[in-house]
Parts: sequence; C-alpha cells; structure tokens
Amino acid sequence: MTRTLLTLPMRRRRLMGVVLAAVVLLPAACATRRGADGREETRFDPKYLVKSDIDRVIDVSRELVVAGLTRIADKLYRRNPREWRKANLQSRDAALARLARYRGEAPADLAGRQEGAAALQAFNPDYAHDRVAALMYGLLTMIDAAYEHRDEFFLLDSLDAQKFYNCARNMEIAVWKLAAARDATGEPLLYSNEMGDDNRNLSFEREFGGVIAHLDFVSRILADRNGRAVTRVTHSLATALFLPVGMLK
Repeated sequence: MTRTLLTLPMRRRRLMGVVLAAVVLLPAACATRRGADGREETRFDPKYLVKSDIDRVIDVSRELVVAGLTRIADKLYRRNPREWRKANLQSRDAALARLARYRGEAPADLAGRQEGAAALQAFNPDYAHDRVAALMYGLLTMIDAAYEHRDEFFLLDSLDAQKFYNCARNMEIAVWKLAAARDATGEPLLYSNEMGDDNRNLSFEREFGGVIAHLDFVSRILADRNGRAVTRVTHSLATALFLPVGMLK
C-alpha cells in the first residue's frame, strides 16, 4: 500500500519537507544574465534559497533610500558650499565621501549624537559647524537603525514596521525644518528649495518625497507580513521633534 506523507515517520517527513522546499526555491536561486558577448548564462547563488521576494524588495529599498539621501546631501552642499568648508574639507566630493562612512566615522562636532539629536543640530542657530553633515548624518543613522544596521535581508530576519513609519515622518519634519529654520537676520540656516517668481526649484521636495514613499511602502509590507499595525502619530510640524527609531524595541 502506498504510504502518504502524513503516515511517514516524523524524521522522514521533515527531510522530505526540506527537499520539497529546496525544489520549490531552487529556480529562484538561479539568475540568468547576458554576458559581454551577448550570450545568456545562468548562475546559481545559494543565498537566494533563504531569501523571499519581500527580502529582495527590502534589499532594493535600502539602496534606493540611501541613494536618495545621498543625492539630497549633494544638492545641499551645492547650495551651501560654506558648510563643507567649515569642516576644512577640500571639496564637496570629500564631504560626501565622509558621509558615506556614517557607520564608522561620526562628525566629531556632534559629540556622539545620532539620529534625531544629530539632525536637530543642523537647525540650531548656535551650531557653528557643518549643518549639512549634521542633518544627513542624523537621517542616515535613523535609516540604518530602521534596517537594523544590515545591508541584506533573509527569511529569518525581523524588521519593525513602526521604525520605517517613524523614519518617513522624520523626513517630513526635515523638509519642513529646511524650509522654516532661519537665523537672526531671517536668512535660511540651510538653502534648499527656491520659491522665487523667476526661479522655482522644488527638487529637494521631490527627492524627499521619493525617500518617504519607499519608507512608507516598506512599513506597509512589514505590517502586513507581521500582522501588526503601526501607531500613527499626529504632530504639529511647527513644534515637532524627530520621532525615535533606534530606541524602539
């Protein structure tokens, strides 16, 4: 008599389950690429056996968010060249290269501050150092905390939808503060969008909008996957502080 899977001993059932999972996932671990000679070749990457489609989406989202913030930093340095000069750097490219090392090289002038505490220094009228570095280092460390300080994600990795939601709202707060923060003479602490009749430039808002959209998207898919709703926050931008990210448990 033919034995069904349910009537097999537990050890054999587990082994067959592993084999079946491998058979199902094996095609997903194969990638077809076109070489320089125009011929297609299929390569096997075993890491994709432990990555879901959602994991791949999260991998890409992290790259896109960091790339978006890097473009914003570049635009801010272009409009505010005095900021990278405050740090005694040789060029805007040197300032961007320093930001790219945000995991291991915090600006000394921030005295160990990260996330919201660092970003707020950019809007402190008494802060005499690189405001772009303070803002972007704060935002980048928020993002890093939301992604649990990892660059790649797998089936068993756990991410918190609330952290991504808070990050998205923090980007909105940053946009408002860039537009509203002024020094004693009424000049912006950091120049960003231009709203003049002769020259309107809203590229900063567009870049931030893309980052916010990616963060809200990841928050939504994580909430659906984990079966947990995020706590939505209502705040007044005029008095808002950045929401916590890394300290959330």
